[in-house]
Amino acid sequence: MYFENKTLENITAGQELLVSVMEKNGLECHGGWDYDRMTFDKRFDLREGRYYLRVFCSAISGDVGNRSAVLKINKPALGKYYYPHGVEYDEDEVFPVHLVKECEEILENVKKDFASFGIEA
Repeated sequence: MYFENKTLENITAGQELLVSVMEKNGLECHGGWDYDRMTFDKRFDLREGRYYLRVFCSAISGDVGNRSAVLKINKPALGKYYYPHGVEYDEDEVFPVHLVKECEEILENVKKDFASFGIEA
């Protein structure tokens, strides 16, 4: 499930600021990067299963490896983890309503944090 119209898409920020804002909101990048992109995750273990809120970012300049990148936020997604295949973002998946609401709140807080630095989409 992709979050549409959250106005996070196309926010651009330096890598250090981006990491700081994401971590403040519980989104972490544990090895989810290569030289031209980063992925931030928040894991949810619920009775219904394991889910991940993912925020995908791509470098528009610089290098993620040496922490000099300027990154653009792409469309965030919510996926369900299926062993042994991994995370699926199937549009037909039924996600718990409380989880979707919590993810929307997290994304709104990320947006507000960037706005406090004068950064908007």
